[in-house]
Amino acid sequence: MLMRTDPFRELDRFAQQVFGTTGTWSRPTAMPMDAYRAGDEFVVAFDLPGVDPDAVELVVERNVLTVKAERRPTTPSDVEMQVSERPLGVFSRQLFLGDTLDSSRIDASYESGVLTLRIPVLEAAKPRKISISGGADRKQINA
Repeated sequence: MLMRTDPFRELDRFAQQVFGTTGTWSRPTAMPMDAYRAGDEFVVAFDLPGVDPDAVELVVERNVLTVKAERRPTTPSDVEMQVSERPLGVFSRQLFLGDTLDSSRIDASYESGVLTLRIPVLEAAKPRKISISGGADRKQINA
């Protein structure tokens, strides 16, 4: 069996156990996401299991979307933790939105630990057919 290890993740866990780091960490952790285009909208889904929807913050400034979420401890403070593998603290991700997206009409929903953002494509950026006029007066174009 192949096992992947991340020495920095292990170091963070060790520091959390030794120093009792809870709440916000000094550096935000990235959150996994999927992004795709579905018809006339751009869809982004972030994995945020165990995060309260009230602890999620979305900010758009100059076509930069910032998503911040905080997972707080759910165990009582007077227990002796045996295994702690679920990361706590602040999770953060920034996306640069292209000029073809309408950042003023972002729709956000949160269900089953997944934050889903739907960003509409601007009308000017949608594909359209262009009709060609003329007929009898055709001219040849030389390249």
